[in-house]
Amino acid sequence: MFKKIFFLCALALVVTENSNAQSTFSSEKFMKHDRYLASDKLEGRLAGTKGNNEAAAYIKKHFKKFGLKKFNNDYYQPFKIFIKPNINKMKSDSVNTQNVVGYIEGSDENLKKEFIVIGAHYDHWGWGGKGSGSKKKDTLAIHNGADDNASGVSALLSILEEFQSKKIKTKRSIIFISFSGEEEGLLGSKYFVHHLPVDKNAVKVMINMDMVGRLNDKKELYMGGAGTFPNGVELMKKLGEGSGLNPIVFAGDVGGSDHVTFYKNNISAVGLHTGGHPQYHTPEDDSDLINSQGAVLVCQYIYNALTAIANYEQPLIFINQN
Repeated sequence: MFKKIFFLCALALVVTENSNAQSTFSSEKFMKHDRYLASDKLEGRLAGTKGNNEAAAYIKKHFKKFGLKKFNNDYYQPFKIFIKPNINKMKSDSVNTQNVVGYIEGSDENLKKEFIVIGAHYDHWGWGGKGSGSKKKDTLAIHNGADDNASGVSALLSILEEFQSKKIKTKRSIIFISFSGEEEGLLGSKYFVHHLPVDKNAVKVMINMDMVGRLNDKKELYMGGAGTFPNGVELMKKLGEGSGLNPIVFAGDVGGSDHVTFYKNNISAVGLHTGGHPQYHTPEDDSDLINSQGAVLVCQYIYNALTAIANYEQPLIFINQN
């Protein structure tokens, strides 16, 4: 009990220091990312399409700009997926796509060999239609996916900029990754976990952001999997104090996005989202519905969580929640 109280007190100090420092988070920066990724120009970012590749290039540009290191001298982790050829008039059922990945090396001589992963998928359903995951299969129109999941990628890039600006290195190393192929069945995260650029045992916790752009009036930020690492539930609740958010924290209930891949491979995983809405997987999921002020609160909260976990004093072990 004493150790837990000490842990929470130390955490409160870290959170206070993070909150007091000048922040780069802004609704304008968040929306600049979201509007580009969810623009008609990218035509819904279906894996294997020109729009998907342009989204990847945009993410890569910012990974380089904000100083991420490369694995294997490349920010891209290419892979092939099979997709129904009638979706978006695809000419082949085998298409090329890529995860975009980089890392920040930790500061502790020993703990920098351990990695915390933070990620968000960047693909969506293109023009929708039959054979896709659209909720309006009879409507052929661009599914911009402003919340699903341009919002998660916008948060990822915002959090990365905050790290670059503050120039504070955490004890553990941090991998930033944007997955492709999530909509087709978590294909990007599956490929990553089975082709890790580091030892699997060195990957300690994965934080995933999927649909974090529609914070409701109750300020509810939902998360599952907080109990998959030691004191995770207590940590995520404690971080809610003074955050302007109302964290809804589940020890289990890991959910259905890319973090599930990590959890199924015995890696602690937390998935965060701001809840569902009628525009989910429809052409109406556009940037003008994003809660940009709420997104800033969400980014700050996840940044604090990532920093705290990457600096954890106690060993990070996987805790099964089944």
